[in-house]
Amino acid sequence: MALFGQNEYFNVDGNVDGRPQHIRGIVCDVASCAYHDGDSYCTARRIRVGPVSASNSTQTLCATYKPRELY
Repeated sequence: MALFGQNEYFNVDGNVDGRPQHIRGIVCDVASCAYHDGDSYCTARRIRVGPVSASNSTQTLCATYKPRELY
């Protein structure tokens, strides 16, 4: 049973005041990710965590990760 329906994501409305919203309840410390807001929040529209074969947290990964472009 899925926790949320197909369109039930916290961040589907996008930006507020020109800034992306963070996903409530998701803490991310991966500062090299393009979706990291600099304050341990994820600003992706949704996240995907896997793989399905994982049996503990050390075997999981965020498949939404996108490297931040360096200027």
